[in-house]
Amino acid sequence: MATLILTAVGTAIGGPIGGALGAIAGQAIDQRLLAPKARQGPRLGDLSVQTSSYGAAIPRLFGSLRVAGTVVWATDLVETRSTTGNGKGQPKTVNYAYSASFAVALSGRPIRGVGRIWADGKLLRGAGGDFKSATGYRLYTGGEDQAVDPLIASAEGLDQTPAFRGIAYALFEDFQLEDYGNRIPSLTFEIEADAGAVAIGDIASDLAGGAVIGAATPTLGGYAASGDSVRGAIAALSDVVPLSLADDGTVLRLIVPGGDATMLAAAEETTRRALVRRAIDSVPDEVSLTYYDRDRDYQAGLQRAAAGGGPGRNADRLSLPAALPAGAAKGLAEYRLAALRAGRVSAKAGYGWRHAALRPGGLVRLDGQSGLWKISRWTLGPMSTALELGGVPGGSPPEATADSGRPIAAPDLVQGPTTLRLYDLPLGSPPAGTPLLFAFAAGASAGWRRADLIASFDGGESWQPAGRAGPATIGTALTALPARPSTLFDADSSVEVALLNDAMWLEGASDDALAGGANLALVGDELVQFGNAEWLGERRFRLSRLLRGRRGTEWAAPGHVAGEDFALIASDRLVTLTAPEGSIGGTAQMSAHGIGDPADVVAAKAIEGAALRPPAPVHLTAARQADGGILVRWVRRSRDGWSWPNGADTPLGEQAEAYRLDISGDGFARQVALSEPAFLYSATAQAADGAAAPIGFAIVQLGTYAASRAAQFTLD
Repeated sequence: MATLILTAVGTAIGGPIGGALGAIAGQAIDQRLLAPKARQGPRLGDLSVQTSSYGAAIPRLFGSLRVAGTVVWATDLVETRSTTGNGKGQPKTVNYAYSASFAVALSGRPIRGVGRIWADGKLLRGAGGDFKSATGYRLYTGGEDQAVDPLIASAEGLDQTPAFRGIAYALFEDFQLEDYGNRIPSLTFEIEADAGAVAIGDIASDLAGGAVIGAATPTLGGYAASGDSVRGAIAALSDVVPLSLADDGTVLRLIVPGGDATMLAAAEETTRRALVRRAIDSVPDEVSLTYYDRDRDYQAGLQRAAAGGGPGRNADRLSLPAALPAGAAKGLAEYRLAALRAGRVSAKAGYGWRHAALRPGGLVRLDGQSGLWKISRWTLGPMSTALELGGVPGGSPPEATADSGRPIAAPDLVQGPTTLRLYDLPLGSPPAGTPLLFAFAAGASAGWRRADLIASFDGGESWQPAGRAGPATIGTALTALPARPSTLFDADSSVEVALLNDAMWLEGASDDALAGGANLALVGDELVQFGNAEWLGERRFRLSRLLRGRRGTEWAAPGHVAGEDFALIASDRLVTLTAPEGSIGGTAQMSAHGIGDPADVVAAKAIEGAALRPPAPVHLTAARQADGGILVRWVRRSRDGWSWPNGADTPLGEQAEAYRLDISGDGFARQVALSEPAFLYSATAQAADGAAAPIGFAIVQLGTYAASRAAQFTLD
C-alpha cells in the first residue's frame, strides 16, 4: 500500500544544511494531520447502505456523490385510520395508513444541495425536485448558522434538540410508507457538495483547514472522506495515486508524480548506486478498481487493467469511494498497474550535501536509468546524503477509453396533475336503492400514479373519504361513431381515440373474450366493446369490430360527436362511489388530490341512478287486430341479467313487474299502468280518445328504485 510521507525543509537562511536539519525535525511535526493510526475511510458498501448506529462516522463529501447517510432521529410509525363506503346495507371499509418522520445526516461538511433521492432503489425524488411518494421534506445544508428543525424541537423539546451545525441533513415529515411495505425504506441521496469536479489537493486542503496545499493534482467527480486525520481521509486515494506530503516550512504540500524531477548524475554519487529488481511475478499483473460510476446513477462500477491485456494471475483489488466516469476509472487502474510494475525496481545511492535539499516524496531522474524515481527515504550523514528510491510511472493518470455498460436506471417520471372524471353508469349491483357513481382518475404524465378522493352530496358542506384512484385508461374520441343497432356485431364502424398519456395501451380481444365482458369502454354516453385495437402512433388507436349499446346504452348511439370522453372500464382502475339513498336528482361532487396537484381537482355529476334503472324494454311491436284493436307487445330486460341463460328467463331484478305505457297522437294522450309486457288498445278506447294514425307508443319499465328509459314505436 502506498503511504503518505512527511518531511520538513528548513528556511533559506540555513541553506542545504539548515534544510536537512529541518527535514529531520519535520518527521515529528503535525501528527494531528498525519496521525499514523487514522481510522479507515469509507468503502463503497458504507456509502450505499443506510445506517443508524450510534457513533458512526459521517463522511465529508466533495463534488457530487450518491450516499445513503445515517439516520440521526426518527419517530415511531404513526397509524391513520379512515373509513369508506356508507351505502345502506353495505359494510364500511376501514383503511389503515402508516407514516413516519425522520432525519438523515448526509455529510460532515456543508453541501450545496440534494438532487435525486432513491428509496429501495426506486426514485423518490426526481431530477426536477418532484416527489413520487407523499412526504414533507426539508434540507439543512450544514451551515454554522443552521437553525433547529421545528418538528424535532416539538418532539424532543427545544433544549434537547441539536441544530447539527456543520452537518448537512435531510428531514422527512409524515413520510407515507404504503409504497414501501409500511416501513422506512433505505434511502440514497444524490449530493452536490461542490460545484463541478474537485481536485485531490483541494480535498486535502479542506480537510486540513488550509494547512495543506496541492498543485496540479488529479480531479474527481466526487469523493467521500472519512477518518481522524488527513492521512486517513485520503488514504484510499493514495492507494491509487501515489501521494506525498512535504513541509516547506510554511505549509504542507501534496505532491503527486509527474512534476519537475531533479537529475542525479552518476558522477555525483559518493556511494555506488545499488539497484534491486524484484521478479516480475512478485507484483500483481492485474488491477481491478471498484468505484461509483457517474454515468450509471452512481452505481458501483468496476474497471480492470491487465499486463498484456489478458486475465491476470495475481490481481490487486481496490475500492475507491469516489464518483468517476468509466474512462477516468480505467485510467486510474492502468496508472496503478504501471506504478506497481515500476515500483518493483528500487535503488540506493549516496550524494554530497549539494543534494541535501531533496526530500522524501520528491522526484528525481537517475543518470543512465529510464523513468522517474521517488525518494522514499532520506538519511543525512557526514557530508553526505543517502537516498532510497523507488520507481514510479511518469505523468498523470491517463483518460482511458472505457464503457460503463448499459445503465439500470430508475425511470424519472413526473406524476403531474390529476385528470378526474365522474360518471353515472349502469354498472354494478347497488344495494338497497343507493345510486352508484364511478370515478376515473389519471394524468397526462406517464408517471401519474394515484390520487386520494373525497366526496360530497350536500353541495360541499361536508366531505367524506371516497378511496384512492389508480391510473385509469382514459382519453378522447377523435372521431364520431355513427348510429348502429346493438343486436349484432358492428363490423362497419370504427372510432379513433387518443389516450391521455403514452403509458396507456389498448389491446384487442377475441369474440369469446368479448362474450365474457372484455374490452368494455365508454364512448360518450354509450358503452361499447371492441374486438380490434389498431395502434396509430402517438397515443392514438383505431377501435373496430364493435358491440354497441352495452348494458342498455343503445339510446346514446345516435348522439356521438368528436371530442367526447373515452374510458376503458376496468374494475381495478375505477373507484365506485355509493351515493345516499334517495339522492337521485341531486348532485355529487368529488375532489381528487395527488402528489403532483397544486390544488384539489374537482368534478361534479348529476345523480341519475343509472345502476338502479332497468334497461329500456326491447322488441316493441304494435299490430292492428281484426276487431280494430291494437295489440302492443314488448320484451323486458333486467339490470341483473346481462348474460344469455340457456333455457331460462332473464331474472326480473325488481321487487315486482310493472310498466307505464304512454299512448299519444294528434290531440290525445293516454297513460296505462301494467304488470305484464302486453296491452290491447281496444277500438272502443281508441274511439273514446279520438285516436287517429299515426299513434305513438312509449313503454317504461318501473323498477324498484327508478324507471327505465322509454322504448318508443309509432304505428301509422
